[in-house]
Amino acid sequence: MKREERQQAIMDLLVAAGAVDLDDLAARYAVSRMTIHRDLDELEGAGLLRKIRGGATIEAGTQFESDFRFRERQGQAAKAAMADAALDLIEPGMIVMINDGSMAAVLGQRLVERRPLTVITNNAAVIDALRGATGIALIALGGLYSAKFNAYFGKVTEDALSGLRADIAFVSSPAVTGLEVFHMDDAAVRTKRTMMAAGARRCLLVNHTRFGRSALHKLADLGEFDDIITDRTPEPGVCAALAGAGLVLTVANEKGSDT
Repeated sequence: MKREERQQAIMDLLVAAGAVDLDDLAARYAVSRMTIHRDLDELEGAGLLRKIRGGATIEAGTQFESDFRFRERQGQAAKAAMADAALDLIEPGMIVMINDGSMAAVLGQRLVERRPLTVITNNAAVIDALRGATGIALIALGGLYSAKFNAYFGKVTEDALSGLRADIAFVSSPAVTGLEVFHMDDAAVRTKRTMMAAGARRCLLVNHTRFGRSALHKLADLGEFDDIITDRTPEPGVCAALAGAGLVLTVANEKGSDT
């Protein structure tokens, strides 16, 4: 098996399992541990995985978010449930803002269910899905394209957003610690903050597994959001902290369940 084929096979395993073991990979492909180390180094250098002791993972870390192409294949049921809850906040005729991310992409692709709408987004997956949709006035934000996030960022994006307003802005993030929201990418943070400033109502979309995680850059306080949507109830300590701060958590997989 050629190096490129082996590395693609490793990525396929990561998409299916989320993590791989170095010794298992060496045995599977009948190569040395050093060869697998080099494969993982190259894939990590390309931003496709995160090396950990004895292997690698595509799960987010404090400084790492896996490539959009792999995140979009994960947690489809959770994303669909969160999109259902988010759609309840949208009425025909509204101006809706959607940020980057695979969760936001699922929601964006379903906005046709609430048309007519005006949709503002830097998310390339949403742009691709809505570009030909009737009843959708699509404002596609340009800027510096990031293949990792499949979205546009930078000064061009932020300048465009500064002149726009929306009825609701949907923002996603990979890390929530205590009552603060974090992200590992500073360009993404700046764009998300600009979107939040442009939205009359702000909704945070966050998978329940991302509570209790941190990252380099603080994005916002949870109290800056009018709505917080997750897929399942996080651990009791998280729920207690939110309740103590007077924040309402909408749990998408538990209808009528707010914390």
